Amino acid sequence: MTTDFTISDLRRRPDFFDIVADRIWRAWWKRHGVPEAYIVERLRENMVGAGLPVALVAHREGDFLGTASLLVSDLDERPEYTPWVAAVWTEPEARRQGVAPGLIERACREALERGHSRVYLCAAPPRRAYYEYLGWTPVEDEVGPLKLTVFMREWPQIS
Repeated sequence: MTTDFTISDLRRRPDFFDIVADRIWRAWWKRHGVPEAYIVERLRENMVGAGLPVALVAHREGDFLGTASLLVSDLDERPEYTPWVAAVWTEPEARRQGVAPGLIERACREALERGHSRVYLCAAPPRRAYYEYLGWTPVEDEVGPLKLTVFMREWPQIS
C-alpha cells in the first residue's frame, strides 16, 4: 500500500471542485434523480467558513484520487448523531493504495480538532466488514429506506 499522496481541504484546492461534485453526484445521487446542480450547490457550502461541512480531496500532484466529507448530518433518520464522515470515494485506479483510509482518518481528525470525540458514518451492508476492519463500531442496522448500517468511532476526552 502506497501513501505518496496529499490530502487537502477542498477550500485550498478549488481546482478539484468540479471533479469532486461529479463523483459525489454519480456515486450517490444521480440514480435517485437528483440534479447535479443540487450537489454542486451543497458542495459550495464546503467552500466558505471554517466550520462544517468540510470536503477533503486526495491527490497526487494534479491528479485526483478521491474525496470524503465531514458533515453535520448525513442521515435524515438520525439527526441526533453528529458529525458524520460521508461521501467517501476513491477513483478505481487509486484503490488499494490507502486513499480511502487516509481520507477517513483525516475527516476524523477534522472532527477531533472541532471538539468532537465521536464521529458517525453510514454504509450499505456489504461495506460492513471494511468499516469494522478500519476500527468503526456498528451501532444500528437497517436504518432508513436503504437499510444502512450506522457506525461510530469514539476517542477518549482529552482534558
